[in-house]
Amino acid sequence: MGMYSRIFYEVTLTNEFIRETQQRNEDVIRGYEAEARFLRALSYWHALDLYGGNVPFTTEADPIGAYMPNPTTPEDLFSYIESELIDILDELPAPGQNDYGRADRGAAWTLLSKLYLNAEVYIGENRATDALTYAELVIDEGGYQLDENYEYLFLADNDQADGIIFPIRFDGDNLQTFGGTNFIIHAAIGGSMSASSFGMDGGWAGHRVTPEFVSIFGDTGDRFSGFETENTGNYPTIYVPGGYQAASGYGNDWSPGEAPALISQNSDDVYTGQVYFANAGVPFKFTAESNWDAGDWGGEDGELDSAGDDLIIPQAGLHTIVVDLNEMTYSVTPAERRAMFHTDGQTLEINDWRTFNDGFAVTKWKNVTRTGEPGKRLEYADTDFPKFRLADVYLMYAEATLRGATGGDETRAVNLVNQLRERAYGNDIANITAGELDLDFILDERARELYWEGHRRTDLRRFGQYTGNEYVWSWKGNQQEGTGTNQRYEIFPIPSSDINSNLNLTQNPGY
Repeated sequence: MGMYSRIFYEVTLTNEFIRETQQRNEDVIRGYEAEARFLRALSYWHALDLYGGNVPFTTEADPIGAYMPNPTTPEDLFSYIESELIDILDELPAPGQNDYGRADRGAAWTLLSKLYLNAEVYIGENRATDALTYAELVIDEGGYQLDENYEYLFLADNDQADGIIFPIRFDGDNLQTFGGTNFIIHAAIGGSMSASSFGMDGGWAGHRVTPEFVSIFGDTGDRFSGFETENTGNYPTIYVPGGYQAASGYGNDWSPGEAPALISQNSDDVYTGQVYFANAGVPFKFTAESNWDAGDWGGEDGELDSAGDDLIIPQAGLHTIVVDLNEMTYSVTPAERRAMFHTDGQTLEINDWRTFNDGFAVTKWKNVTRTGEPGKRLEYADTDFPKFRLADVYLMYAEATLRGATGGDETRAVNLVNQLRERAYGNDIANITAGELDLDFILDERARELYWEGHRRTDLRRFGQYTGNEYVWSWKGNQQEGTGTNQRYEIFPIPSSDINSNLNLTQNPGY
């Protein structure tokens, strides 16, 4: 009900704005009107995506007051959104030429690409070529670039981040709400997590992720133990001093007391954690204490010896390290920086969805700046929501190419995907080849890049995996092990309040 009401409240506001400006011919007014038409098209796209297009339809030409709007159809609503966006392109500012947070041509190109990419779901037509056309415009003419740091896109000062095409703005002083990013951040905090490290006044202990989602990032065993190594549980600890520390932001080189730590969450002498190495080819070791007094370990080929040789990191970037002092072995694996999980006190499996400690928590969104300062207020987030961003467009280009778009360049598609993976790993170690780029990979890569940004349902529908039993995740269908669901859940029901008050409307099938 809430989402439905918000959609049509936005339509109502934009209709009224356009009515009030129609008699004025100033160029600046025409530009404002184009922005309003974009917002209306965006709202109708949400209606098409969520409710299937069987929704009441109004524009500025319709009467005000007691009036029962007629419903549209998916085909007619699709055509309307398409024609509106194309019609306003010349009236919108060029990409990057409008105020931050307001629509420009790049936002309209992106929405057109998303509309066309999902056309087979909406109206049963493959419009991959059109999706590719507008994705190319964003990439080639938008002037956008990827931010080098993925994390910066989800912080309180993400208005300074590169690669955001169209944000929904939030401000702790001037745009206070219990929705938006304020909800996302609050709802993700619970258990042993420190609310202050997220720039918030507390947590609502709500959202977590399923084990199936975690598995998209790879092995769900040791690799994700101790992902957040704040050691809030006072677990046994070892340290990772080395010649990399000063360059990597860990104090003085070879200083165990300033070095990052690995923790043993099960107190079983298996220690895990993540360490960032700014440069390749630098040495490091492990110490039992925050000094050299209790000895150290080193060695080659994954085997540890007391006072052994220095270890050498082969590639720069973030690495997951596992040290097993029972077997005297270690492993160092390049880490996927986008996998932002808090595991201290959390279980991978969700046995009871009502218990916050069941399931990994997500640390992607924060109300702190890139320098670690909290937002203006602890109660309300400053973090903007990047509704459209460049990485999404890169992946849409690749997907449209795989779906047969005329003019799609597979070599370019691979390159665009690898730019995202190089940012995620800090190097090219996880780059893929053309033979590895297929639709299954794209769906997983979209999950890794875009999780908790509102894309997953639409993506799963496009890939035929949202309902039914082709893809089953924990608690799908209200079953712990997951189960197939009825196809009617592809779209949501029209709220009964609207059905009862507007005799022209009919309920969506199956409701």
